[in-house]
Amino acid sequence: MNGFLNILKPPGMTSAAVVAVVKRLTGEKRVGHAGTLDPEAAGVLPVMIGRAARLFDYLVDKEKAYVAEAAFGYATDTQDATGRVIETGTAYPTREQVRAAADQLTGDILQRPSMYSAIKQDGTPMYERARRGETVEVPLRQVHVASITLHDETPNHGLLMTVRCGRGTYIRSICDDLGKLTGCPAHMRFLLRAQSGVFTLDTAMTLEEAAQYSAAGALAEHLLPLDWPIQHICRVDVPGFLEKQVVNGVKLPVKRIAAARELPEGQAVRIYLNQAFWGMAAREGDVLAWKCQIPPERSNIDENHP
Repeated sequence: MNGFLNILKPPGMTSAAVVAVVKRLTGEKRVGHAGTLDPEAAGVLPVMIGRAARLFDYLVDKEKAYVAEAAFGYATDTQDATGRVIETGTAYPTREQVRAAADQLTGDILQRPSMYSAIKQDGTPMYERARRGETVEVPLRQVHVASITLHDETPNHGLLMTVRCGRGTYIRSICDDLGKLTGCPAHMRFLLRAQSGVFTLDTAMTLEEAAQYSAAGALAEHLLPLDWPIQHICRVDVPGFLEKQVVNGVKLPVKRIAAARELPEGQAVRIYLNQAFWGMAAREGDVLAWKCQIPPERSNIDENHP
């Protein structure tokens, strides 16, 4: 089995635990996820199966969307509802005040995540050091927040919002910063990832659904193809007379491939032969050099060569 599953991770489960379940359902040893979700968070978790893992570096995961609940009244050391309360306050902000604060947190901003984060320092995740009782200050990081849209107010001084952001953004920290900017301590009470690149909620399946498909012997039919999440990358169709070079993983001459002649140096492309996806290459001078070769399934090759 080679491809992607778009899993709807439930709250209370680690991303690694989801991978373990998918390994059991598929019987595949090569299974991994693209983009960790906190255990208490729910939402889209792209899972790579088999040779799909080779495409990790080409996935679009810069575009993410989250639905979160910011709760005002106290801040925690983890910046979410699971942590220890470190500050309280009752000067609850108005919606207008939150809107003004949110405007300050859009664009390219500097963010300081909680010490209970997966950011590594000297090879060790910060949360491991924090749990050992060490005092850890996470360095400021630049992240990009495209927009923060405010929604309905919720009980106990909460406010729902949608955050569209780039890779590495901590929504917990945005909630914490909203508290700092409005003068009322805040934390994140709820988080749902609605989008991770091209993976969205409307194409996601639950683990229960995946188990049902597996029991019926139909899980492979629900795999997303290897090239499905990388459609943003330029496609190059190699002419049939270069088939031997493709099959043998030989560098491909740019001058003999019309679609490749105008490619800039270093440009990554998807390589196709007879409509079948064969992997990734990049222009290096006068050739396309393979970066990740993934020969199609034998049945696919046979379909293209009757």
